[in-house]
Amino acid sequence: MSPPPDDARPAATPPSHASLARLRAIVGPSGWIENRADMVRFEKEERGLFVGRAAAVLRPADVAQVSEILAECNASGIAVVPQGGNTGLVGGGIPHATGTEIVLSLQRLNKIRGLDAANDTITVEAGCVLADIQNAAASSDRLFPLSLAAEGTCQIGGNLSTNAGGIGVLRYGMARDLVLGLEVVLADGRIWSSLKGLRKDNTGYDLKQLFLGAEGTLGIVTAAVLKLFPAARETQTCFVAVPSPDAAIELLQRAKSQSGGSCVAFELTQRRLIDFVLAHIPGTVDPLAEKHAWYVLIEFASGDIGGALKDMVERLLERALEDGLVLDAAVASSDAQRKALWKLRESMTEAQKHEGGSIKHDVSVPVSAVPAFLARATALCEAMVPGVRVCAFGHAGDGNIHFNVSQPQGADRDAFMALRHTMNDAVHDLVAELSGSISAEHGVGQLKRDDLVRYKDRVALEMMRTLKRSFDPNNILNPGKVVPGID
Repeated sequence: MSPPPDDARPAATPPSHASLARLRAIVGPSGWIENRADMVRFEKEERGLFVGRAAAVLRPADVAQVSEILAECNASGIAVVPQGGNTGLVGGGIPHATGTEIVLSLQRLNKIRGLDAANDTITVEAGCVLADIQNAAASSDRLFPLSLAAEGTCQIGGNLSTNAGGIGVLRYGMARDLVLGLEVVLADGRIWSSLKGLRKDNTGYDLKQLFLGAEGTLGIVTAAVLKLFPAARETQTCFVAVPSPDAAIELLQRAKSQSGGSCVAFELTQRRLIDFVLAHIPGTVDPLAEKHAWYVLIEFASGDIGGALKDMVERLLERALEDGLVLDAAVASSDAQRKALWKLRESMTEAQKHEGGSIKHDVSVPVSAVPAFLARATALCEAMVPGVRVCAFGHAGDGNIHFNVSQPQGADRDAFMALRHTMNDAVHDLVAELSGSISAEHGVGQLKRDDLVRYKDRVALEMMRTLKRSFDPNNILNPGKVVPGID
């Protein structure tokens, strides 16, 4: 993967002292960070793949300050890198190493502006932590369904700007499907406010969708109106052994058709990852007595408290056992057991870290193509590196597989990781052949920006460039991210 072309990087000239002084005056001492020791946590991402250097970190307190900052930066040609909870995995919120960009942290915009239970909406600022939004919804007997492993630290502005996915996509859709209105600050400092809780508004282009998944390259999301849903009254969580991915997909179809839309999550994993979790994550337990090659974690939720959901799940599993789609199953009988099952799934990424180098792929294919992808991608990687340990898991219900590849036992980590680009290309070529996407839910950022030239439709790329030039003619918003070939 080659670095971004020079014309996509921020200017090599650092901001003038006068510009920095004006920016500091906007946010005041509590919103200004220029001490190197304090800036480090804003300049690198969790895995250490991307480490940059900023001229300063600004922490505005409200949308008016964001507006003033962008107006100043646009007039002075200062590049701005918006950042939320900095939990991203593709370098989208990390500055380049030039030291000329400012990081604009939204963490102080953390107010919940309102909750309308009758309208099933909540209005939040971009810096709100995802878990806090979930809890606010729950306090009004509502559900905000976006859920992912980093929900205790990630911020909703980043979730929306990267179009986050998570475990509930099967039933509720991606982050973009949960948004009714946005407040956005444009590159020149103008504020576009459309914080309406409307499910029907047929007055032209759906402008909010331009900013969802754009990773701060077209504007900075400062607030949003989000959809809420009725809280579940009954939940059934099942850990199910299946003979193959083909059987898992057949079980998925049955689960969807027989549950009347109550199937919330359908997570596929292979045995190797369960073994990693049991070996490295304290407090985890194998739910089944015997080991099997493949498992799915299925969750159903319903507003009915009459036991109908439990009966449906029992019938589903019994019939699947008879037909050979299920080999064994454990159904949580308490909230503690449910949490224990989900801990297995949520600990997989952490557990894999203890097994050495890992080459990761966040990809999606049509649900029907998941078994073929897993078989062919595994064969590709095993042929490329004998002894490699494929660790495939993820949201099979929506076709999103985290196809991670751990180094062979005893191998040299650096030598294995040096094969990352070659392996990425091989896996991504297969994904393209199967009409899939090389980024399912993590975004593009710096990591996959130039790969888009290889995999994205040329007309689509030109439309993206046209939008970028129109909304950000001076290329100050997150330059060198997402959109290749901007001059």
